Amino acid sequence: MNKSFKIYVYPHGKDDPFANALLPVDFEPGGNYASESYFKKVLMQSHFITKDPAEADLFFLPFSIARLRHDPRVGVGGIPDFIRMYISRISENYPYWNRSGGTDHFYVACHSTGRLAMEKATEVKFNAIQVVCSSSYFLSGYIAHKDASLPQVWPRQGDPPRVSPSKRKKLAFFAGSINSPVREKLVETWKNDSEISVHFGRLTTPYSDQLLGSKFCLHVKGFEVNTARVADALYYGCVPIIIANHYDLPFVDILNWKSFSLVVATLDIPLLKKILHGISLAEYKNLQRNVMKVRKHFRWNLSPVDYDAFYMVMYELWLRRSVVRISVSTFSGLDHGKNLSNSM
Repeated sequence: MNKSFKIYVYPHGKDDPFANALLPVDFEPGGNYASESYFKKVLMQSHFITKDPAEADLFFLPFSIARLRHDPRVGVGGIPDFIRMYISRISENYPYWNRSGGTDHFYVACHSTGRLAMEKATEVKFNAIQVVCSSSYFLSGYIAHKDASLPQVWPRQGDPPRVSPSKRKKLAFFAGSINSPVREKLVETWKNDSEISVHFGRLTTPYSDQLLGSKFCLHVKGFEVNTARVADALYYGCVPIIIANHYDLPFVDILNWKSFSLVVATLDIPLLKKILHGISLAEYKNLQRNVMKVRKHFRWNLSPVDYDAFYMVMYELWLRRSVVRISVSTFSGLDHGKNLSNSM
């Protein structure tokens, strides 16, 4: 992959009226939805980029859902129209979308708005590769194995901490808003328990201390299936417990999630303590040891490091590239470098 994988990005200039959403940000991304910006920023500086579409395995649609939703000219309600117009423009100016129906194209989105953004461009939803954080089989348009789950990662600086299993005194921990029936059930069942600590509202102790002091950290489906809690747990060396039915886990084609996490059905929330106590000390230590091994895959770096989140996403895309290369010789008379500036 490292030697041969090539991606062509539709070009846009800094004078494009929507350069804010089509070009990488010029600052270090932050917040819950930083994965989208990190990926684009690192990709554009990587050796995977080609200016020759004849070399391309995939074509990147570089619009940023996170940026568009905050643009007063677009907003959440206007994103579907923007995407429909964008696809219309590239199909008029370039041959690559039309020749494949978009099957060798992909976009990246971490905010949940991304799954609604394609409502007026169904060919994107059903043909293109969607690399998204909202990766549930229940969501309209997400197609496992065609699409890929993007990890939602809160950016952090410095090396992750190390706390031995013996110093993790709390059995399990969860903190978050109560915005789904699943979380309501979790709080109702375990709110007064001495071993399973569930919180909503503001914590009285640092979030990081709770993660460092717990053996297991709960990822519980809220309004959306995706949160940064899985990556949080891994960063602090806490074994993730995933309570969300039909969630396509990040890098599921690459990592053996059973080796470092546990999936619990939402119906089994009342059995949670029994399930966790059923894990022997040796089994827990093995899970936690594997957490320490895999957490490097859930970190973004402005200069990518082998096996970090950027390279993991690239490998997911590599697995999804078409095995049939479409000849571009037919289109050799076209201006492949035509810029879409001012065309939106």
